[in-house]
Amino acid sequence: MPAHGEQDEVVLSIEQVAMKFGGLVALSDVNFVVRKGEIVGLIGPNGAGKTTAFNVFTGFLAPTEGEVRYRGTLLNGLPPHEIAALGLVRTFQRTSIFQNNSVFENLLIGLHRRGRSTLWDTLLALPRERAAEQEFADRAHEILRFVGLERRAGEIAGTLAYGEQRLLGIALALAAQPSMLLLDEPVSGMNANETMRVKKLVETIRDSGVTILLVEHDMPMVMQVSDRIVVLNYGRIIAEGRPADIQNNPDVIRAYLGEGKKRA
Repeated sequence: MPAHGEQDEVVLSIEQVAMKFGGLVALSDVNFVVRKGEIVGLIGPNGAGKTTAFNVFTGFLAPTEGEVRYRGTLLNGLPPHEIAALGLVRTFQRTSIFQNNSVFENLLIGLHRRGRSTLWDTLLALPRERAAEQEFADRAHEILRFVGLERRAGEIAGTLAYGEQRLLGIALALAAQPSMLLLDEPVSGMNANETMRVKKLVETIRDSGVTILLVEHDMPMVMQVSDRIVVLNYGRIIAEGRPADIQNNPDVIRAYLGEGKKRA
């Protein structure tokens, strides 16, 4: 839960956001906030608009209507890399890693994207470049320890088990130094042990000071890890509240009929 004094500090503000593709309305009048230190779950049946919402929040789609603000900054029209530079970083449903590089090299690539060294620094091996390389290496090992992949540092990323590849995707997102992390189905396709591992990692990331917005189909995991839950159905918010309230909400129960309570 957010620390005392953080409960009212809004980090992400979604104000009357709509997203239309021709005659198809993917999102309509979406309004909610995420406060500093929270884990907020964004759930809904297949096709409810969850991934579209993530794409709008992170600049991959421009909203047809409404505003998205991060720490007071209007994000509408900003490209994804500029939004990420503000501290709002996302993962993707499909594992997005450098398959042919080692796990350690993956982290170095991610960290270099945040570096300030110039091409001439690298070519001339200037002292500040050597210092930066050592800093990147230390940081890469630190992140790998944090997500539990340090023993895999020398292995080719594409040879990792599926669950470990998903962890590496989260590690790459952490390399971008987020103050808020948007996780898109982080436990999709995982077994119970892998899911528990990611659940604990998500909680640890939040405890380190990173606010989290989570899209996920695994309802037990969402209910256990989230402070609040926002429910989408046909692109509209039909419920918002604490996990216990959401589980007993008749509109939410009806929205999930036919898909099972454990699948969103």
